[in-house]
Amino acid sequence: MSQTASVETSKEMPKDASASVIAQHAATLKALPFSDTRDFDDAARGFLGTLENAKVTSPQGRVVWSLEPYGFLSTEQAPPTVDPSLWRQSRLNMHHGLFEVVPGVYQVRGLDIANMTLIEGNSGVIVVDTLTSIEGARAAMELYFQHRGKKPVAAVIFTHTHTDHWGGARGVIDDETLASGRVPIIAPNLFMEHAVSENIIAGPAMLRRAQYQFGPLLAKGVRGQVDCGLGKSMAAGSVALLRPTDLILATGDKRTIDGLEFEFQMAPNSEAPAEMHFFIPRYKLLNLAENCTHNFHNLLPFRGADVRDALAWSKYLGEALQMWGGKADAMCGQHHWPVWGHERIDTMIRQQRDLYKFAHDQTLRLINHGLTAAEIAETIRLPASLDGAWHGRGYYGHIRHNVKAIYQKYLGWYDANPVNLDPLPPVESGKKYVEYMGGADAILARAAKDFAQGEFRFVAQAVSHLVFADPDNQAARAMLADTFEQLGYAAESSTWRNAYLFGAQELRNGMPKTPPRPPMPRETLAALRTEQLWDVLGVRLNGPKAEGKRIVLNWNFTDTNESFVLNLENSALTYAAGMQAADADASFTLPRGVLDEVIAKLTTFPEAVGAGKIKVSGNPMRLGELMMLMDEFPRMFEIVEPKRTAVS
Repeated sequence: MSQTASVETSKEMPKDASASVIAQHAATLKALPFSDTRDFDDAARGFLGTLENAKVTSPQGRVVWSLEPYGFLSTEQAPPTVDPSLWRQSRLNMHHGLFEVVPGVYQVRGLDIANMTLIEGNSGVIVVDTLTSIEGARAAMELYFQHRGKKPVAAVIFTHTHTDHWGGARGVIDDETLASGRVPIIAPNLFMEHAVSENIIAGPAMLRRAQYQFGPLLAKGVRGQVDCGLGKSMAAGSVALLRPTDLILATGDKRTIDGLEFEFQMAPNSEAPAEMHFFIPRYKLLNLAENCTHNFHNLLPFRGADVRDALAWSKYLGEALQMWGGKADAMCGQHHWPVWGHERIDTMIRQQRDLYKFAHDQTLRLINHGLTAAEIAETIRLPASLDGAWHGRGYYGHIRHNVKAIYQKYLGWYDANPVNLDPLPPVESGKKYVEYMGGADAILARAAKDFAQGEFRFVAQAVSHLVFADPDNQAARAMLADTFEQLGYAAESSTWRNAYLFGAQELRNGMPKTPPRPPMPRETLAALRTEQLWDVLGVRLNGPKAEGKRIVLNWNFTDTNESFVLNLENSALTYAAGMQAADADASFTLPRGVLDEVIAKLTTFPEAVGAGKIKVSGNPMRLGELMMLMDEFPRMFEIVEPKRTAVS
């Protein structure tokens, strides 16, 4: 039920950087080794050619990727509204096109947030990671063929389970090749389980939160989105998942692919739940996927995920050093630019290994001294040897939020102080804070003084209470937006910057208008196990609406030879596999593919029944009754202000 109409927003434009932010940037310029330009040399090394502005379009002419909006990054000196260290990383991520890593190994960089690595075998090319979109992958392959000649695809390798590394696979393998089965698709063990599950159950919330992490709805510019740390942004375009035909199961596994020997190392529960590294002796090439990139990575992304294991991450890098230290002439990853030479490669791996180990061990040390997550973030400092390494800077992850992730992994959300055991939610506590602090005018007057002194962190805390107590207070919204903006300008981390600036934009202009969420693609649905489909359905069940109801449905899938009982009682939807209930309200017999078509809204259940694709016994209306109890999740919901629609 709607509680109030949308707030009349101020439509204010972004402001300039404050004196305190400019002073912070000046200190950064003195503290970090900006005279070291080796990364710029490496990012440009081996350049063969590119697309103008890295522009990629769909067959319908829609732009799915372009670096043209980032032309403002051509200036070497950082503007006052961007941290100089982040500006440096943002400029490095502007290098785009086809690059030679070593003769026989090439990368397409800058046509997506991720890289495509192309490894020439005896008769064809092995494609490592296929970018986010089909359109981007096709453009990358065409660029490679233009400079290296047309070659058949000999194999596809997925290094890990995140969409920007497999979404464009159908742009690499055409329908005929896929149907022939002659091109192996190689991935780490449990790839399918994690590729389709990590963002499914909590997917709607993750997608909304990702707007704050990546800033896709911010204007590109010196007062807006400049980078994502790992690359510019997420690509728009068509995505499809291909099922691997060959899984790497253990460290030390080897494959001979088109005449090339690959040595693999497993790295599960590091940057992704399923991830792997490899070394190619012929080329003396090491690829550490996304576990050794040119920034401190995320242990818990703002979009949400299972907390990543910093200790395991460090150990995998140590193991990689033991396996291949001193052997690699070049090391590349699936983001950023390569590194060459035994000494530089081994040094980078050691520093990255120790970065994650330091964060883990020192967080646990301070935990055992009784410090809370916030106190640890305020206390911990990287050693100078790591702090001064450009590849250890927190452009994507950050030491201040990674230590909180480690705390969460070991101890959870509760800091053991009973005051935080059951606090009032934001609206109720906001009203009490405003009352205790003497009202809105008193808060804003004090906030203005602290703002002028650069006390932005506390101003944001204090004024946020006022916004949640009175979301229509324009002065409060404006003050909080201005404060978020200065925090964004000050941030070295791209994800922090994006979150602050998008929060400011929504306070000023309201939530962006977006089209309804499209149905889940049939290809993605086909990749889900049936148990995962039932789990998704269970999350959509509105418990209060289901109070007192009991529904039992039998399902038989003729193409997968699966049977299930779906059971609603006690406001919970459960299922049992491999059985049927004698007292079921209805039974349905159908191919699993037909259920995928119904969920993808390519057909309806009644249409499929009418076409003879589904056989029904019992009372089919009970399925309709169950579906009436399901929530449809909104694409957008409020984050920096109270919910405008009550949820029960």
